[in-house]
Amino acid sequence: MLKLKAMRGRHQLRQLHSINELQTNPNLYPSKKTLTMKKRNSYNYNKPPPVGDSDIKQWNVAISTHMRNAQLDSALRVFNSMPRRSSVSYNAMISGYLMNGKFELARNLFDEMPERDLVSWNVMISGCVRNNNVAAARELFEQMPDRDVVSWNTMLSGYAQNGCIDEARKIFDRMPYKNSISWNALLATYVQNGRMEEACQLFELKPDWDLVSWNCLMGGFVKTKRLVDARRVFDRIPFRDKISWNTIITAYAQNGEIEEARRLFDESSVRDVFTWTAMVSGYVQNGMVDEARKFFEEMPEKNAVSWNAMIAGYVQYKRMDMARKLFEKIPFRDITSWNTMITGYAQCGEIAHARDIFDWMPRRDSVSWAAMIAGYAQSGYNEEALCLFIEMKRGGERLNRSSFACALSTCAHIAALELGKQLHGRLVKAGYESGSFVGNALLVMYCKCGGIEEAYSAFGEIMEKDIVSWNTMIAGYARHGFGKEALKIFELMKAAGVKPDDTTMVGVLSACSHAGLVDRGTEYFDSMNQDYGITANSRHYTCMVDLLGRAGRLDEAQELIRNMPFVPDAATWGALLGASRIHGNTKLAEMAAELIFEMEPENGGMYVLLSNSYAASGRWADVSRMRSKMRDTGVKKVPGCSWLEVQNKIHTFSVGDSCHPDRDKIYAYLEELSLKMKREGYVSSTKLILHDVDEEEKEHMLKYHSEKLAVAFGILSIPAGRPIRVIKNLRVCEDCHNAIKYISKIVGRLIILRDSNRFHHFKEGSCSCGDYW
Repeated sequence: MLKLKAMRGRHQLRQLHSINELQTNPNLYPSKKTLTMKKRNSYNYNKPPPVGDSDIKQWNVAISTHMRNAQLDSALRVFNSMPRRSSVSYNAMISGYLMNGKFELARNLFDEMPERDLVSWNVMISGCVRNNNVAAARELFEQMPDRDVVSWNTMLSGYAQNGCIDEARKIFDRMPYKNSISWNALLATYVQNGRMEEACQLFELKPDWDLVSWNCLMGGFVKTKRLVDARRVFDRIPFRDKISWNTIITAYAQNGEIEEARRLFDESSVRDVFTWTAMVSGYVQNGMVDEARKFFEEMPEKNAVSWNAMIAGYVQYKRMDMARKLFEKIPFRDITSWNTMITGYAQCGEIAHARDIFDWMPRRDSVSWAAMIAGYAQSGYNEEALCLFIEMKRGGERLNRSSFACALSTCAHIAALELGKQLHGRLVKAGYESGSFVGNALLVMYCKCGGIEEAYSAFGEIMEKDIVSWNTMIAGYARHGFGKEALKIFELMKAAGVKPDDTTMVGVLSACSHAGLVDRGTEYFDSMNQDYGITANSRHYTCMVDLLGRAGRLDEAQELIRNMPFVPDAATWGALLGASRIHGNTKLAEMAAELIFEMEPENGGMYVLLSNSYAASGRWADVSRMRSKMRDTGVKKVPGCSWLEVQNKIHTFSVGDSCHPDRDKIYAYLEELSLKMKREGYVSSTKLILHDVDEEEKEHMLKYHSEKLAVAFGILSIPAGRPIRVIKNLRVCEDCHNAIKYISKIVGRLIILRDSNRFHHFKEGSCSCGDYW
């Protein structure tokens, strides 16, 4: 008997050893064919004992182990090698597939199961829910022969996660038995979706809620800024914990009631580091940085969050010296500490200090890179911003939405369309192009780089368009001179149920102005308050003055200004000044200019506009007087420059530029173009020259304006069939505008010019602005 027991023990030990070996060495798993052969060969010999439940359990453990380690093929080999399988074996495989994101494999195996138990059904329904396929989960749920509370809770959770709140409630009401998970799941669903009235009604149906539920309800009221209701819940909580106190203290602190927050803090008997940090943050948010620092110094213990909250307070109020001192005292800096300092220095324009912090960082994340790129972009260091973005990409750092948005913004600023297109390609690969945040940055980039067709395509790719998406597209079409297309987008916006805001109406009125749609613009202006509840502000009035003025209706423009419900600003008078210059009304231009000089004495652009009006009227003494006035008041005329992108490189030109390496070729080509233009009927607008010199000298001075040099270089450098996109920092002059129309016809090229005011699409001798700019 003892010998028999010893033999049986050795057999079980060998069997357990073989199972363990199979777990670590999958190559030892016998195939189905091998098992069949062994069975045949041993048929007439010593037959092994049958596989028992304990043996199957060991195989199931092996399957689960492999699945936890993502060794799906090994788990399948174990499963296929089993002489006999239980429902647990199938469940282990299905759970493992779902755990590793292989939903289809899990579903196929579930469908092949010879016999399913309750766990099988629940596991598969849970998998459908995690795969966001609530319809499939519901189908399986209805097929179940038996259900337990787990089945019901899974369906309730599935509907809640997919935003089907009413369906979740129907499931809840049908449940034959509810446990605390059921009640808390529905309560959390209501709270997370802001349906606080229903959450309260549910709460009143059950007398014995646990503390987590009380905190959940109170947190919902805090999130929706219903502080009175949050306090009412807090006062009813039978036993409060740290979360209860921290939630209500934070609520009062963040909503400007810092004194009540302090009173509750003093009353609390269960303070922790988060309670103290909530008070520090509260003082900061209420502008009481010095009080926050005193409180910070009193803290019995501080963690990284505490230190970062205090540093962020100094950063928020641009007290970077204090932030730096505290930063240097931190015993444990984390990446948030470093990122906060970078952001602070960048926002204060101290870009060199921001870069120093960035370079000293022991480790960077995507936020660090994005903060530094944004700092460069916001400070006007566009080339550095793009270089850093490229460095980030080469370093293998994950490109997040913020870094993409900053890089796109920089491309928009310098009109680097080709680089912007490359970024668009990377956006698509990263899966960001359909989101409104990055999608809107992409829209702005294309609009500002002259790619209005590409902008419209990008607009179509944004899955959930917000008000910014619609406004950007309307303003983009308006600036490009496509007023009717802008108004079509406006109508689509209203049809989509998106309510226009004041920025929308600025875009709409601007579209009417650029397209010369005076009556249509007037209708929109008169009706926007009644139709959309938008009260006209200074920007709307400026658009209307521009609209009426450009159409030559200067008296109506003046009347509109006189009837404004507030004092006109410099932009409004500037619109009237520009219109007066276009229509040769020097007297009105003088009046508008004098009012602008009182408001903005250093606005050099307005001096130039008035000088242009004097020059066009031959009043050279007044032109000279304007120059003297500018010199005496220290006002400097911004020098004009134009640039374009060729093969990912920006080429910049100034008037009479002699620094470009291809200057000889460019000047020779301009001379050739000049002869062809004159044959076509081009005449120089010499009246624009603000110098009393002879006509020949005036023609020579006009010939080498920066935009003409840039256009000539573009024709020579950019292959035929592709648009030439030029950017100018000032408004294009009348002569260059006229000349480029002739050039577009002679060379048969589309030339897109962006000036400080709008886009001009020159094609076959005409411009998209209709000579109305």
